Amino acid sequence: MRFEVVMTDRAGRDLASIHEYISTHDSPIHADLVLDAILRVVDSLESMPERESRPRDLLAIGRKEYRQIIHGPWHIFYRIIGPVVYIGMIADGRRDLRALLEQRLLGA
Repeated sequence: MRFEVVMTDRAGRDLASIHEYISTHDSPIHADLVLDAILRVVDSLESMPERESRPRDLLAIGRKEYRQIIHGPWHIFYRIIGPVVYIGMIADGRRDLRALLEQRLLGA
């Protein structure tokens, strides 16, 4: 079964912020490479998105609907609803992910 992968507006803004940060602090070429790599990982969720792990911080509070796929320092959080994979957040794993998850995915 193939899944449709949908990037939420907020996740799209996450990608734009990541690209801008890397462009400013490193180089536009590196920013493009990182963006392309993240998008390839996102596209890979079209097949078997259930294979990826559930974030421990969310499992600890009983939230099982979200999953994550990790590529380098980048954590891509998503949920599966029927045949659609919704990308909810893309974040640098070196940040305080628990706080980001609570704020962004749970609306705390």
